[in-house]
Amino acid sequence: MITSVLFDLDGTLLDTAGDFVDIIQVMRAERGLPPAPEDQVRSRVSDGSIGMLCAAFELSPQAAGFQELREDFLQRYDRQLAVHTRFYPGIEPLLDWLDSEGLPWGVVTNKLSRFSVPLLDAMGIGQRCASLVCPDQVSQSKPHPEPLLKACVEMRVEPRHSVFIGDHLRDIQAGRAAGMLTVAALYGYLPPGDDPSTWQADHSIHEATALHPWLMQLRQQEK
Repeated sequence: MITSVLFDLDGTLLDTAGDFVDIIQVMRAERGLPPAPEDQVRSRVSDGSIGMLCAAFELSPQAAGFQELREDFLQRYDRQLAVHTRFYPGIEPLLDWLDSEGLPWGVVTNKLSRFSVPLLDAMGIGQRCASLVCPDQVSQSKPHPEPLLKACVEMRVEPRHSVFIGDHLRDIQAGRAAGMLTVAALYGYLPPGDDPSTWQADHSIHEATALHPWLMQLRQQEK
């Protein structure tokens, strides 16, 4: 029996890469550098600001000036949270269906509250989200199960009756450790060379539009 659904944020619920790419291209232009390949940035979104900047500027986090570069990036992102960000196709009708079915849904992310809360509000789903768990709200982030278990407590559901959907190995590891049904979102920001077939997810989808029919089928099987 499925009683709740949890989503990772970047690369699963929302396609946020457009804003990151735009900011990085502006930063490179200001420094007299040519545009970075968009795929180079997209593939590192799941690694956060450090991963994206390392890829886009070919620097290590220990390089001189890297922390200033990162702070510049984060300040710009504060001001540009949802200019190019979009729902993945099929996500909005899926959320509508979950609401109509009375199934609470939430977001568990490694993105700080500083960015996650205003982002969900800007996308019009902040008030609909039954739980939003960010790394600054827990003692251990994904792949530890603590954030997922916290979300279940907030939604008053049992982990074993919950589904967690994510586009990174740590999402599947966290979901499995929490005793949830796991779904690998292969349409997300997969790092080069990663092999999702080794993640041991319970189910995999290549398009976000496949989530709705799959969850509907699960519900029908329960009936």
